[in-house]
Amino acid sequence: MKRITVTLTIGMIVLIISATTVSAKTINEADTTLCETLNYALMSSLREPVDKAIVEIYKNDINAPQGLRWDTTGAKILKIKQLYGVGGLYEITLRIMPFYRAHITYGIDEVVVNSNGELIRYKHLKTYPLW
Repeated sequence: MKRITVTLTIGMIVLIISATTVSAKTINEADTTLCETLNYALMSSLREPVDKAIVEIYKNDINAPQGLRWDTTGAKILKIKQLYGVGGLYEITLRIMPFYRAHITYGIDEVVVNSNGELIRYKHLKTYPLW
């Protein structure tokens, strides 16, 4: 019995000592740094609620050009607020610059969405004159 116990103990010690530590490394297959890539990926994932905010903000603006849109390069994340602890819901505040035609900026807006893709609130900050 002692022989089996000693053999099992030595076997376990050998397994523990020879265990290889594995660490994962993030692979970034983009033309930007990892931080910038995550920034653009987050904003792109929130496209639907931000598009909804643009429609709401400019629906009563008779001068607003048709087909206002936005892109992640002209947007900025202003704040990320953690609501219920790590891994819970987050509120993301974006500053967007809706444009028309060849990226002619029409306005500046602040849009708050959550990490579930829901539009929380929006605020129009500035309108630029049409060219």
